[in-house]
Amino acid sequence: MDTTPPRRYLLINPNTNPLTTQRLQDVLQAGLPQGVRLEVATARFGAPYIACEASHAVAAHACLDAWAARRSLPSPALHGVLIGCFGDPGLFALREVSACPVTGLAEASFIQAAAHGPFAIVTGGERWKPMLQRLANSLGYGAQLRHIETVAPTGAALQADPDMALRCLGQACQNAAQTGVASIILGGAGLAGYAQRLQAHCALPLIDSALAGWQVLLQQQVPAASTAQDGFFASWHGMPQPFMSLPTRT
Repeated sequence: MDTTPPRRYLLINPNTNPLTTQRLQDVLQAGLPQGVRLEVATARFGAPYIACEASHAVAAHACLDAWAARRSLPSPALHGVLIGCFGDPGLFALREVSACPVTGLAEASFIQAAAHGPFAIVTGGERWKPMLQRLANSLGYGAQLRHIETVAPTGAALQADPDMALRCLGQACQNAAQTGVASIILGGAGLAGYAQRLQAHCALPLIDSALAGWQVLLQQQVPAASTAQDGFFASWHGMPQPFMSLPTRT
């Protein structure tokens, strides 16, 4: 009998919409390896679906809040954290405070796409274009990201109407395929699972950002934790109890 403790990973949905959490969980749970447990958390506050700079900034706080709440429980240590948003709010902060690897749907997708060569992104919501370009630049993938194709419906609208999403995204993927790239990332938590359904209609590899996040984390392709102990480097004032109870590293 195998008595090895399971490896535990935390999926944080920075959107407040529990349906998005359920979609991510359904897609990732299907490929869960033996001996691995996936815990999920949904943001306590913020936007139902992140769609602008302000909601992205609040989502970073919500990610830290969800991580702190899990860390304050008498639960086994985590082996990794996945930010369930194609925009990775709070990525650098979570990586700094957590003693385990942390990645997001965007960073993980960039890692997989870059292995093919220059890549494009297809996603919902026009305001995401400059935000994703900035993130790619900060992660060192700015030169390989050659094109961002946004569709007018937001990720929330695409998630709510699968038939419309398939028509809209299928055309967007065909447009992106004409830009001289080697692969296309279908980015968005609400779009988890769509890449497989659209692949037959696109000549280039389609990368599902949710599956990329999970695969890259499990395969340890992201930076290792910088310390062996969870904790913050600053003390807090007026924050929720989970923040106040965690250790401050000096």
